[in-house]
Amino acid sequence: MGVKQKSKSLKAREDNLSDSFFQLEVLNGRQLMEEQFPSFAGKIADLGHRPLKSTGIQIFQLNIGKLCNQTCSHCHVDAGPDRKEENMDRATLERCLEIIGATPSITTVDITGGAPEMNPHFRWFVEECTKLGKQVIDRCNLTIIMANKKYHDMPEFLAKHKVQIVSSLPYFSKKRTDSQRGDGVFEDSIKALQMLNAVGYGKEGTGLELHLVYNPSGAFLPDNQENLQAEFKRQLSRKYDIVFNNLFAITNLPIARFLEYLIESDNYKDYMQALIEAFNPATVMGLMCRNTISVSWDGYLYDCDFNQMLDLKVSVPESTHLDTFDANKLQERNIVLNQHCYGCTAGAGSSCGGEIM
Repeated sequence: MGVKQKSKSLKAREDNLSDSFFQLEVLNGRQLMEEQFPSFAGKIADLGHRPLKSTGIQIFQLNIGKLCNQTCSHCHVDAGPDRKEENMDRATLERCLEIIGATPSITTVDITGGAPEMNPHFRWFVEECTKLGKQVIDRCNLTIIMANKKYHDMPEFLAKHKVQIVSSLPYFSKKRTDSQRGDGVFEDSIKALQMLNAVGYGKEGTGLELHLVYNPSGAFLPDNQENLQAEFKRQLSRKYDIVFNNLFAITNLPIARFLEYLIESDNYKDYMQALIEAFNPATVMGLMCRNTISVSWDGYLYDCDFNQMLDLKVSVPESTHLDTFDANKLQERNIVLNQHCYGCTAGAGSSCGGEIM
């Protein structure tokens, strides 16, 4: 009995060491390979942006928690059912409301996660934002609507407050969607879309906007957004009688789980090279970091959701947290750049609203 216990303990230690070495290998591998690539900041400087600056704060984006009912292979947030402690509390959300109400330039409140609906204060916060006259965006993974009875009325709640819904659907087929997001995700997503259509989402004349998000399933850039949208609309309408407004094609950035996949599959170098070769100077003026402020679940401030996941805080030392929020200084800040930014400037560009141009 004692020998078996020792063996089990030894195996657990070996597994932990293996995980640690893999993470170290990912980090070192990325650092070594990035030395081979031209600096993104240098590329921007060559275009005459010395440095790249904010154009103001129109979008207030909050990651209100990393808790999620799914564990998607491409998730840059590294969200999942085990991230229960990383949820924005009521006091932090109240501070967000103070800032939103006191900053006239903010027109849109973009709520993301995790599955933002799993935050216990989600509904209250949406209601308060709409009272302030702000457009609210809910980045919904669709399956949360089917996950538990307490979310089954979410379509009606969102419709009541005219919340714009942006939902990820990797593809219009079960095999490809489930391979990226987990078994049963496609079927639940279709049911959720049908429920949203039933209350008016995606239909002309309702004012209820429903947008889908497409991410490539491998180490390649997305196809043309307009062509993808036409095919998604045709397939979803024909097979499931589903309608939606727009499809956003978003490039996978080399961070978090997708970075691990690139390193593990020996695709990182080729993928980075593909992003660099597809660099499009015309996308720079429309980068989402220029009119957005991104807030983490614990109240820190970033230029975008991707910088948030890399803990690259805003460049204003005296205003890196909600407690010291200074709208005037933040609206004139320099944008913090890094190599992953090549993903947002490749091809037609990429933002939370899909192609830039």
